[in-house]
Formats: sequence, structure tokens, C-alpha cells
Amino acid sequence: MAVSTRWITTKWSLAAGILGLACLLSLAAWAEVNGSWKNGEEVYAKVCGYCHQTGIGPVIKGRKLPPEYTVHVVRNGLRAMPAFPAAFIDDKALREVAGYISKSAAEQKQEAENER
Repeated sequence: MAVSTRWITTKWSLAAGILGLACLLSLAAWAEVNGSWKNGEEVYAKVCGYCHQTGIGPVIKGRKLPPEYTVHVVRNGLRAMPAFPAAFIDDKALREVAGYISKSAAEQKQEAENER
């Protein structure tokens, strides 16, 4: 039984890694024409939300995560989440999205689930 659980974990980790790589390769196309981002909300919507709003990654909005923690996880990766180097999300945009995540409110669906 442990082998099948390990296989499933490995399978999901591999899938998440491939998905993360696909996101990394297409990030440059999501920034503005001049290669910069408008604000943290845009970065979240076009990058983070791809996983964190669809159930692939954990919900991060409304958790009041410290910006320093978010920056660390984005730059270094954590578990199935790949690291995003500065070539894909520059330091200014990363600070902005970390601040946005830190101050964001939980969405209605998330709040309802937390009350259960």
C-alpha cells in the first residue's frame, strides 16, 4: 500500500513540476509590452492565480501571509511549487504581489468553507 501512495505522490509532484515549468516559460508573455507588471494584483491574476485559484495549489489569499514568507517561497520553491527566479518575476513585482497577497481578503467561497 505504501508503494502506491508514494507513486501517487510522485505522480502529482511531477505533474505540478511540469505545470510550473509551463507557467515559467510563458510568464514573459503575460507582462506588459515593456516587460513590467502593472501591480501585485495583476501578477497574482496572471501567475499565482493560475494554480492558487484553481485548486492546484493551496489558497493563499485571505491568509495574511507575511510578504517576506511569500518572497522566500516564490524565490526558493516549496514542495510542489517551483522556484520563480528574477528572470520571470522581477524583485519589484514580487514585492508587490507579496504585499497584495498579505493584504488580500478571503473570497466568499473560501470564507464559507472556513466557517464549517
